[in-house]
Amino acid sequence: MAAIDRLLQIMARLRDPQRGCPWDLEQTFATIAPYTIEEAYEVADAIERADSSALRDELGDLLFQVVFHSRMAQEQGSFVFDDVVAAICDKLERRHPHVFGSAQIDTAAAQTVAWEEQKRLERERAGKSILADVPLALPALTRANKLGKRAAQVGFEWPNVTGALDKLDEEVGELRKGLAEQASAAEITDELGDVLFCVVNVCRYLGVDPEVALRGANSKFERRFGYVERRLREQGRSASEATLEEMDRLWDEGKKRLADGT
Repeated sequence: MAAIDRLLQIMARLRDPQRGCPWDLEQTFATIAPYTIEEAYEVADAIERADSSALRDELGDLLFQVVFHSRMAQEQGSFVFDDVVAAICDKLERRHPHVFGSAQIDTAAAQTVAWEEQKRLERERAGKSILADVPLALPALTRANKLGKRAAQVGFEWPNVTGALDKLDEEVGELRKGLAEQASAAEITDELGDVLFCVVNVCRYLGVDPEVALRGANSKFERRFGYVERRLREQGRSASEATLEEMDRLWDEGKKRLADGT
């Protein structure tokens, strides 16, 4: 028996009304969706840690999510797992005309451009917005990046990064003004959103993935604050017992030492 057939049979058994698992039987597309997102993140985490054993297991978990959704769709008479496979095969062949057709594409960069253009044309033929199909469930930074890229495909973008930086300065100015005028929480939230969106645009112009940049900043913060905590423990104190000035001094000390690798 092929491995995928075994997995499909296991899924069918789990969802069997008489002999299945009560938890699996209670699930719907909506209840399973958060697990699907979580499994995708765990795949990315295994890759970032360069853990091939974990990657194998996490890919299996992610595949199970596809099988789970396909099984529920089959029960509703919508589609089956083979339809999912056929759809992605058709899409891959359609979007790789240089491999499965006569088109000439010589570089990965050119293929990226061609891929996005093919997707744009498909949306256009279907009468969809250029911004259609950017998933709402994406992390906000990733979705902002994708929305900006989509709009840029039709020329809606600054001519260079200077324009994006100027817009960022403008939005920060509006945030400062709102704070000075004691704007409402909703208005401040709105201004902060504009600032973050502009930061994402700057990342896009510089070819930096904003999620990657922020993960790096998170790790850096953890390392530096961890240094502050260690130094305070050496003094027999905790962070809650130190003043801001003391922690700030240790932060600067840790910033220098960690940069030196000491």
